[in-house]
Amino acid sequence: MRTGEIKALSGLRIVAAAWVVLFHFRPLLEQAAPGFRSAFAPLLDCGAQGVDLFFILSGFVLTWNYLDRMGESFSWRATAHFLWLRLARVWPVYLVTMHLAALWIIFTLNVGHVPSEAAGSLTAMNWIRQVLLVQLWFQPFFDGSSWDGPAWSISAEWLAYLLFGALVMVIFRIARATRARGLICLAVVASLPPVLLLMATGLFYTPWSWLPRIVMQFTAGALLCAAVRRLRPTDRARRAAGYGSLLLAGGIVANLYLLDAHPIPTIHDSSGLVDVLFVPLVLTLAIGTGTLPAMLSLRPVVYLGHISFSLYMVHELVHTTWNWTVVQFEVRLTPDSAGKATLLGLLAAALAGAALLYHFVEEPARKWMRRMVGDTRTTRVNVAPIHSSREERAQVISARAG
Repeated sequence: MRTGEIKALSGLRIVAAAWVVLFHFRPLLEQAAPGFRSAFAPLLDCGAQGVDLFFILSGFVLTWNYLDRMGESFSWRATAHFLWLRLARVWPVYLVTMHLAALWIIFTLNVGHVPSEAAGSLTAMNWIRQVLLVQLWFQPFFDGSSWDGPAWSISAEWLAYLLFGALVMVIFRIARATRARGLICLAVVASLPPVLLLMATGLFYTPWSWLPRIVMQFTAGALLCAAVRRLRPTDRARRAAGYGSLLLAGGIVANLYLLDAHPIPTIHDSSGLVDVLFVPLVLTLAIGTGTLPAMLSLRPVVYLGHISFSLYMVHELVHTTWNWTVVQFEVRLTPDSAGKATLLGLLAAALAGAALLYHFVEEPARKWMRRMVGDTRTTRVNVAPIHSSREERAQVISARAG
């Protein structure tokens, strides 16, 4: 059974989260740091692609931890246990930020002259849907589906979790009959439907486009994990994969700038095409050493990866609060030191809120919910990493399972 943390992928999570955060903070960057905003516009304007990277990582990590436990045969008990552990991981922070967003909406109705446009969504049925993580399932677009904007993707992931009990058995049987290179090809193919839809419509955000994004990217991550589990790379191959990950990351950035300068006429959201490089990037980071994998495996980066979910969930609350303040008090960021300091303060507030949520909500609540089902395992176990050399298989690393 493999349950070890691949630290480079944990570090990749903060990259994806920061990409989404800066995507949402673009208007503030335009006001306070127009030069920065202009220089990095091709990268910042497609920050929503960070969600697709999250979906791939989610499928990978869950398959990494549960393929052996749930893949061979279906068990209602094991599936229910899995779903409870997933709730323990995401539900506490989700519920806290959901109700903070609701309280903020109520606050704007009673203070000042700028009530939130989302006030009409504070209904009993909407509250039930959001608590049950199904609010996205009833509408074709995710805009306005959740009181805390980013929560739409958690509703989408909950659908993937419910399907995981069946998916993991399919992956288990495919992996048993398919070589690693075949599994890698299948993972790439599975990630393509959202890109093909983009090429057909010219838009990345179309009615119900969230559905193939979560289902197929999650499946792509699961297939890729099955491939990585079968690989036995040599030290030379692992070093090559490390360099490959660096080239792929650079290729993603370079292509974003190229597509911004020379967009494809028939594809309005041309930058979405870089999604095809996400599966190879995750693959090379999972098995690679040195260069980019080593950088993402640094302790501070891994820690930021651990709090990335809380950052993802809380940052839009900070952004929404500032937007209300701007309209309420008629203030505006300026491209001077005061404006830049304010912007940095808002980003620091989001990061501090994420750390507080992680240490005082996410981790304590997760452990508490695990104890409810008799799961008393700690978050650190001894396992052999997939990317160790043959001579180092006996060495161990820390893990974050479940």
